[in-house]
Amino acid sequence: MRTCISLLLATIAAVFAASIRAQDVPYPKRGNIEITVLFPAGSSADVTARLLAQGMSRQLGANVIIVNRPGAGGAIGYKYVAAQKPDGYVLVWNSNSISTTFHSGQSTVDYRAFEPVARVLAESPVLAVKGDAKWKTLNDFIADAKLRPGKITVANSGTGSHTHISAVALFKVAGVDVIDVPYGAAQVVPSLLGGHVDSMLQLPGALAGQVGAGNMRLLAALTPARDPSMPGVPTAIEQGFNVSLEAWRGIAAPKGTPRAVIAQLEAAIRKCVEDPDFIKGSENLNVRPAYLPAADFGELIAKEDAEMAKLMQVIGIKQ
Repeated sequence: MRTCISLLLATIAAVFAASIRAQDVPYPKRGNIEITVLFPAGSSADVTARLLAQGMSRQLGANVIIVNRPGAGGAIGYKYVAAQKPDGYVLVWNSNSISTTFHSGQSTVDYRAFEPVARVLAESPVLAVKGDAKWKTLNDFIADAKLRPGKITVANSGTGSHTHISAVALFKVAGVDVIDVPYGAAQVVPSLLGGHVDSMLQLPGALAGQVGAGNMRLLAALTPARDPSMPGVPTAIEQGFNVSLEAWRGIAAPKGTPRAVIAQLEAAIRKCVEDPDFIKGSENLNVRPAYLPAADFGELIAKEDAEMAKLMQVIGIKQ
């Protein structure tokens, strides 16, 4: 009897000890890590997020999955993630849209609802036309728009989106009247290729294949200097129009996520961004690895949020 009791107590102790050890297993210790993408499958945000998720899965030894929650320029996804438990298992693939959705009145959630983890990529907003379009340069396009005010259509990823604001800023500086056509991000490319619009202002991640095949021509990049991933595309500044609105993408977590979890995610992302496969994949998508750690990323977001609010006020789309 004593032997049976001793064995029973030993078994209970072993189970209890195993339970304690399981609780002490460092993050990530359970389930999938989910990254919310604010735009549909096939968009620039989606394809770049999937590239990152592959690398993060390897670095963390956990399954990192992409969940698309599009709508309202990103507001739907931001609201969802901000409301989740701050434990590192639900993240958001954030961008400048955290500011544009808030200041345009589409969202009540601003950057202060999140913990910055790391900036990952930088992208150059580009003005694109069909490969057989008559416009060869941005100046050709602007000259035609001046001759035909209110006739040329320019698609973007939705009212209040970064691409919409970039387009409004460009054509305001150029002094021309064009028609803004706000599509969902997944509809922009088909709308141009199908001849439904004359041009589009878009991020290049979803355009690389079409540009490479000659189906699209890029007239200008809205960056301070030529993008190394697109060295043949002149900037708007080079062509006489002082507009620069570089986009970025990164990872953020709900406010209150433990610093230890943030640090582990930050380190994994840094290794991803430095990996040759990730660098090559980024080049293929016409985006640039642009890692920033959490503290620097947070400073960038706060600074750009204030600047974006002023710009949106000037161009008349700030609520």
